[in-house]
Amino acid sequence: MRAVSDEITNVVIAGLGGQGILKSSDILSASALLEGLDVKKSELHGMSQRGGSVSSDVRFGEKVLSPMVPPGEADYLLVLTDDQVEVVRHRLADDGTLITPDILDEGELPRRRTLNVAMLGVLSTYLSISEESWMEAMHDNLPEKYHEMNEEAFRLGRACAKL
Repeated sequence: MRAVSDEITNVVIAGLGGQGILKSSDILSASALLEGLDVKKSELHGMSQRGGSVSSDVRFGEKVLSPMVPPGEADYLLVLTDDQVEVVRHRLADDGTLITPDILDEGELPRRRTLNVAMLGVLSTYLSISEESWMEAMHDNLPEKYHEMNEEAFRLGRACAKL
């Protein structure tokens, strides 16, 4: 587990339009903010409205100056669809961690649309952001009627990461 420290943590979340990439980066950013960290975020929409590539960079730490993760410097590359791995692999640091949906049994998700939150659950096991901050960030960024199923998806992701 890589601890959040004075150094900057770089996360790139990638996938296709409609998969909740931007919502995932909002939740990650909010959870890091709740931990008292400086956070910067940027987004690349591409052809997102047509199912095209979408990515979002999230950087957090004691002091972050730029929102963009330089190529080859992502500590974590969270990819929500396998066909996007090669599109964004160049963003991952040599010692970085690639997280793909094959870690999950997607049949266990409460709904297919909760994949992004389940993948955040996987990512959360690598970061020293408290589960309470993750839950608060999810509640702040998602409608109340979806809280329970997203909490379930998040915990499923955490459990799958620990296997």
